[in-house]
Amino acid sequence: MREFVVAESAKRGAERTAFNDMLKWVIANAKALKIGAILSHKLDRICRNMRDAVRLQELEDSRGVRLEFVENEFGPGPAGALSFNVMAAVAQYYSDNLRTEVLKGIDERARQGWAPGLAAYGYQNVRGDREEPIQTHPVNAATVVRLFELYATGRYTLDSLSRQLSSEGRLYRPSQPRFMRTGLAYILKNRFYIGEIKRGEHFFPGKHRPLIDRATFRACQDQLSGKNRKSARLRPEHPLAAGLFRCEHCGALVTGERIQRKQRDGSYRIHHYYRCANNFPAEDHPTVRWKADQLEQAIITDLESFKMPDAETGQWFRTALEAAFADMHELRRSRQNVLLKRSSELTNMLDRLLTTYLAGTIDEATFNAKQTALKDELGEAEESLAELGKIEPAGVQPALSIFDFSQNAAEIWRRSNMSVRRRIIETISLNRHLSDTTLVTTKRKPFDALVERPSLQSSRDDRI
Repeated sequence: MREFVVAESAKRGAERTAFNDMLKWVIANAKALKIGAILSHKLDRICRNMRDAVRLQELEDSRGVRLEFVENEFGPGPAGALSFNVMAAVAQYYSDNLRTEVLKGIDERARQGWAPGLAAYGYQNVRGDREEPIQTHPVNAATVVRLFELYATGRYTLDSLSRQLSSEGRLYRPSQPRFMRTGLAYILKNRFYIGEIKRGEHFFPGKHRPLIDRATFRACQDQLSGKNRKSARLRPEHPLAAGLFRCEHCGALVTGERIQRKQRDGSYRIHHYYRCANNFPAEDHPTVRWKADQLEQAIITDLESFKMPDAETGQWFRTALEAAFADMHELRRSRQNVLLKRSSELTNMLDRLLTTYLAGTIDEATFNAKQTALKDELGEAEESLAELGKIEPAGVQPALSIFDFSQNAAEIWRRSNMSVRRRIIETISLNRHLSDTTLVTTKRKPFDALVERPSLQSSRDDRI
């Protein structure tokens, strides 16, 4: 005699491994071991659906292995078969009904704003607290915030992000200290961290405390989708490579190149270049290859384009900036009113959308799509309201500091190390392209306003 423990669910799509193993063993050994019956406590312990019942009946017909039960008894003939089938149907009804009720409970919990099951990494389940059953983890929550902040910068791949978190002593779990690529990707894509709960294809507003703002979350999604990916590696001898510049002609990254030339006296001289990394350029693609010192000089010339023509113009600009900030109170109030009005409109639109859906005017798919879009916009409006700080006239000082920095940007570049120089370039410019002769940059706000005058783009007199 052999004992099998069949305690598996019979939900749709689930594979009852222990039940299948039992059937295979009985079929393989029925004749050799002269198995006469399968003994079970009662029918609904072994048969969870009609398919199980049919397979057991086929086993009896083909191998002569009967079904015997401790608590159920079925007579012989058609009456016994009918009784067996009715009990099997009841077992399936019980299983299906239990599944339905469990799913209803899970759906209702999601609608109420609480995620079913174990809390996501960075949170913890708190038993006995009905007001806040899911709370932030005292250690892991800070790790989640940190990994989103790092990845949103665009300077990390999933692998380098994992290494950075490890170097900072941040652990995934005791049994698996290091973050794996799949785990990081799952966390970065999870809308739970911005306060939403996914149930099936639907998203519900959660009552748990969000860890990440929507702007950071969107930046990470852009990184994951490849819209802002930098895969090059920064090398000390080529600090201006690694995604800082792109080729103006084909869009490929500009990479560093080290060339060693032997001199007549037997010594060697090292030359550093920056070139287009496209190894298979089109026939009309020019040679994009800059000497390191020429590129640095072009950057300095570009930074000098911020500088006002003379001291008098610079003073006029500072005075105008101070006057503009005197009206910032009114601008803030106007912006706040616009956001409040839009929030109210979006709330009313959500109410009307729900009424339309309940009236049967639109289908569920359309309702879900429009509801998600409206909730996203409403969330952004509410975040903008929350972030709309009170701007005092004294707030002009940071703006004046930025202006003063722009007027001295070239000199600051000259006396800074390469790490600071990269930050200066990335802070000031959004896109940077090199053609065969020209450096072209797209400035970030507010630096773009400082160069809206006759072009001062940097060019080389020679070609390499």
